[in-house]
Amino acid sequence: MVKAARVELVGYEKTGGGYVTAIIRGDVAAVRAALDAGQSASEKVGEVISVHIIPRPHANVDEVLPLGRGQAKSSSKVVF
Repeated sequence: MVKAARVELVGYEKTGGGYVTAIIRGDVAAVRAALDAGQSASEKVGEVISVHIIPRPHANVDEVLPLGRGQAKSSSKVVF
């Protein structure tokens, strides 16, 4: 997923029950490309439950989800 486009893997979390949430940042087009690649790869080994892109996250999102990085104006967040 990260090799498919210019995105940054901010973090991931194993939420239990075999579920994993990954958060990436980058411009929207790059995030979509990375997400498509990640979804294709994930479907080969398991089931993809949900994919969500937040194109222009509000500044307060970084306060609610402390991801170790300040606000980036041209970024997107993805919960995968």
